[in-house]
Amino acid sequence: MKTDDLISMMASDVAPVDRGLPRRRMVQALLLGGVASLVLLLMLYGLRPDLMYIARTPLFWVKLAFPAALAAGALLVLHRLLHPGLDVGMRWAGVAAPSLAIWIGSALVLALAPAADRIPLLMGSTWRSCPFNIALLSLPLLCSITWAVKAMAPTRLRLCGGVAGLLAGSSATLVYCLHCPEMGVPFWGLWYFLGILIPAAIGLLLGPRLLRW
Repeated sequence: MKTDDLISMMASDVAPVDRGLPRRRMVQALLLGGVASLVLLLMLYGLRPDLMYIARTPLFWVKLAFPAALAAGALLVLHRLLHPGLDVGMRWAGVAAPSLAIWIGSALVLALAPAADRIPLLMGSTWRSCPFNIALLSLPLLCSITWAVKAMAPTRLRLCGGVAGLLAGSSATLVYCLHCPEMGVPFWGLWYFLGILIPAAIGLLLGPRLLRW
């Protein structure tokens, strides 16, 4: 058989690539992981008793906006990382912007508060457990997101693992907001952020092992 004939025969059997498969797989991972995280929240902690009332206040939606924006930024970065040879570039701003916003907001609240109120605003009443609760709720999401990322054959394993963990932690924080009674911006800027960093650190450390294909 001639080389040209062999190439033509092989090319004729190539199935079309489903370009929407990675997006659907990530959506499935976020939905499955998010539902599992919510079930875990209901089993271990429950919803805050005044959720229906507090959900009518603007501050509650500001509380949700921080992890939601961080999750969206992490998703944009992860999408870029999963295309070999493409630079993430300015998409890192999607992660940096909500982080800077919550820290600036925290600093303003602390600066305007009386000196005696600053430590309570920063520490709240659940600082001992909050980061670990978020980390625990992030585990189902970290598993499902890792499954989706591994199927896309990433090449930057450690960085992809870290950003996958950041996405898992941010998404888990959204779920945790349904339970957490803390309404102080400085508390969110410190303890929520630390909780999000725990799965990010796990993903960064274990990425080369978990995402190897």
